[in-house]
Amino acid sequence: MAKRTIDLGFALVVLIFFWWLLLIVGIAIKLQSPGPAIFAQKRVGRDGRTFTCYKFRTMRLGTPNVGSHDAPRDAITPIGKFMRSSKLDELPQVWNIIRNEISLVGPRPCLPIQTQLIDERRERGVLAVKPGITGLAQVNGIDMSDPVRLAKCDARYVRLQSLLLDAKLMIQTALGRGSGDRVGWEPLGR
Repeated sequence: MAKRTIDLGFALVVLIFFWWLLLIVGIAIKLQSPGPAIFAQKRVGRDGRTFTCYKFRTMRLGTPNVGSHDAPRDAITPIGKFMRSSKLDELPQVWNIIRNEISLVGPRPCLPIQTQLIDERRERGVLAVKPGITGLAQVNGIDMSDPVRLAKCDARYVRLQSLLLDAKLMIQTALGRGSGDRVGWEPLGR
């Protein structure tokens, strides 16, 4: 109950006090790249149910619907690079928080096509919790390109979750800890 109250409080603060930032980011996206400023994508949430996740668009139109680590290097726009590094691309997810689909902190929701990650998370009990905008894996630089490692880290969060841990993870996220998803990243030997 306390976590939901914190989530809603954060979402309302963003909408009430930072609506102008949402507007500026949306306009900047439209000026630099044709297409909508908001990107809607199906993601896997609690209990394996899908929901529509909203983010500011950081990639060019026509980019394949794959995980960021599988997207071509030139898919991301110049403003998209800034938004990802500053986490501004995540701001529209306050709508997902209000709809009770995600939390501020929890395992990042994945794409339905990321079946290995979904299976690994199911096996480790991760799908029993609501996904989040940021989480333990994100502040430790673990992205979706390594599903087993990510699911293990997510399971660790599930075991250790508390309001204190969530507060620490939110502070680390605000301070820029973690690298986010790697676009166009290729592991050695590929």
